[in-house]
Amino acid sequence: MPPGTLDRTPPPFFRQGTPALTKLLVLSCLAVLLMVLDARLRLTPLLRHGVATALYPLQWLALQPVHGLQWLAGHLVDVHTARREAEEARQALAQQADRAGLVEHLAQENRELRALLGLRERLWPQAQGAEILHALPDPYRPAVVIDRGARHGVAPGATVMDGWGVLGQVTRVLPWTSEVTLLVHPRLAVPVLNTRTGERHLLFGNGSLEEPRLLLRFVPAGTATRLGDTLVTSGIDGVYPPGLPVAQVVRVEPQGDGLALVEAAPLAHVRDALHVLVLQRPQAAAGGGETAR
Repeated sequence: MPPGTLDRTPPPFFRQGTPALTKLLVLSCLAVLLMVLDARLRLTPLLRHGVATALYPLQWLALQPVHGLQWLAGHLVDVHTARREAEEARQALAQQADRAGLVEHLAQENRELRALLGLRERLWPQAQGAEILHALPDPYRPAVVIDRGARHGVAPGATVMDGWGVLGQVTRVLPWTSEVTLLVHPRLAVPVLNTRTGERHLLFGNGSLEEPRLLLRFVPAGTATRLGDTLVTSGIDGVYPPGLPVAQVVRVEPQGDGLALVEAAPLAHVRDALHVLVLQRPQAAAGGGETAR
């Protein structure tokens, strides 16, 4: 074949399109434009709500095999284990009934004392049950998703707890589900009260789900806090209802800067909780929304 008849053009695989620098500039400008529009027009929450509503049936369908396996595993439990768990549940129910009677008696005394002193009646939170669907895959943000959302009256800021203590706070509400930031998140601050000493502190998480711990910051070295002290919500922030169990002190060590290192273990089962209670204050408006954290 004569040399002049050869096709010297490169194959399509090696053809050069738009320069990479041009693509980078165009995509960067587009990203900045989208961020500005989102900051000004708040388009992302609407888009997220729409996508969540559209994907909810698929999420429900994807979870059915898991629920089926859980149902099958529950039916294969040994009879002796089932009887033992039933007996423990009956004992726990009896204890809870005794505590409920005591709490009702104390609540009645509290109402009478407040009426006697002319104080405003305390508004107790409303509670509804929820189930944890799954944990978020983000390793830097300990959070879970529950099966209650704006359609069920959940609002941002609601306190979430299991049967042992405070588990976290609702930080994003979608139509059918909600995201709960767990107590161990390092940026989630909880005002607490030491039930033995009456000291007030701010509690922060260590960000770890493998070994969840809570830290009391800015505690003076001469603190009266001791091992075994119970920490409950103080209610001073107006977010968490007062008196909810949060953690128990497990470590107190003085530091060289005049402060003490105080660690506490959360009372809630942060890693393996399945069912929770969502506490919503009566004056909180029921509806959708989200808060950024």
